[in-house]
Amino acid sequence: MESDKYYKIGEFAQLVGLSTHTLRYYENEGLIVSQRDTNGVRYYTDQDVKWLGFLLHLKGTGMKITDLKTYVRLRAQGDSTIAERSQLLERVKRESEAEIRERQNSLAVLSKKIDWYDGKLDHSIDKDETFEEYLKRFE
Repeated sequence: MESDKYYKIGEFAQLVGLSTHTLRYYENEGLIVSQRDTNGVRYYTDQDVKWLGFLLHLKGTGMKITDLKTYVRLRAQGDSTIAERSQLLERVKRESEAEIRERQNSLAVLSKKIDWYDGKLDHSIDKDETFEEYLKRFE
């Protein structure tokens, strides 16, 4: 079996695209665990790269720090918590999808506003037409 490469915190930070301050914060919050060499210097492994990558995906969904901590705690308890972890991830997925829909709706209004401004500038929209009146065209 291939052994993991060891990364000091600066190397690890650069590898995963985070600051050393953020890594220490994640460590203090219990999201990641570094190893220590015989001199007490913290280091990370390739497994830590994979784990942090997954955590960043979870965080990218908008998962709250409390939920991340819960997930990490459940994971550490082993396979007996798979159902709980799955339920947690399903909830986070639903919340993330709702946020995406909300953002898409906001972007649609923003696009209409840009189109309205463009129409005002190129005179394809009457100078007296309000944005609210313009939006009614699309209902």
